[in-house]
Amino acid sequence: MKKTIFLGTLTAVGLVAGAAAAGTLDDVKARGTLNCGVVTGLAGFGAPDANGQWQGFDVSVCRAVAAAVFGDPTAVEFIPTTGKTRFTALASGEIDMLARNTTWTFSRDVDLKFEFIGINYYDGQGFMVPASLGVSSAKELNGATVCIQTGTTTELNLADFFEENNLEYEPVPIETNAEAQQQYLAGACDVYTTDASGLAATRATFENPDDHIILPEIVSKEPLGPLVRHGDPEWGDVVRWTLNALIAAEELGVTSANVAELAEGTENPEVNRLLGSEGNLGEMLGLEADWAKNAIMANGNYGEIFEKNIGENTPIGLARGLNAQWTEGGLIYSPPFR
Repeated sequence: MKKTIFLGTLTAVGLVAGAAAAGTLDDVKARGTLNCGVVTGLAGFGAPDANGQWQGFDVSVCRAVAAAVFGDPTAVEFIPTTGKTRFTALASGEIDMLARNTTWTFSRDVDLKFEFIGINYYDGQGFMVPASLGVSSAKELNGATVCIQTGTTTELNLADFFEENNLEYEPVPIETNAEAQQQYLAGACDVYTTDASGLAATRATFENPDDHIILPEIVSKEPLGPLVRHGDPEWGDVVRWTLNALIAAEELGVTSANVAELAEGTENPEVNRLLGSEGNLGEMLGLEADWAKNAIMANGNYGEIFEKNIGENTPIGLARGLNAQWTEGGLIYSPPFR
């Protein structure tokens, strides 16, 4: 079992990610493992199971990248990060990529010098309250105490929403989802606000989930996805096209069950290029020809990963919604493999 490293509170970031040395792929190969930043624990998205093995929707992206690079989805060190420590960890080189419910914003991309390589979950910020509070809308929360993770877009959106609606609130700052859950259940705050997917994941772990309701308002756009440092486009390409391979595989009908057979060759040229029986896409990335095959074998395609970890038949119970394939009315879409 791969060890887990926990990043404690780090000093303020001198987020000059120009320190992002080119050559991350070579560094990862030389090290023999991928260092992947994840959340400290969020059911369905990233958390250790009973055996201490990290599992989840975002964790699966880490494993897919490790499989693409090494042919081994276990060649990864999971490094838990908080809303405050995640960007320091990436900028400083502690991690090679970050895969934890992180929103793509202008300032994070441009000012903090990170590169978001795609969106793996389209989300929006919501509010959860005890049913006993007797409210049915976030606009009824005037004077509420609100548990809010610091160092997040959630914190900023909360202030905007309450100001726009002439409401007052008292923030209860927390750093991790576990702390938020503890404070909320203890009654230290009336409301917990974060991405709607995070609320569903948190509520699913409660002893009595039905005693808590997620209010109907979605007050922001939260495009969540993996990111890397600026300044190393070759490494960005590896992570970006691994995510795209998982998305394209679902559209093309390539699954964990049939990928080995299809990799021997099909009548579909794009499947052949994706899986390496035609063309030289792997060589272009600095990887083996079967890089995408290995990434898909690690956890399945995007749809399989979604359904296994957070789908409607899991305790999290999320519908695909905007995260359906574009052919099904959603926004999930990969550029062509050609």
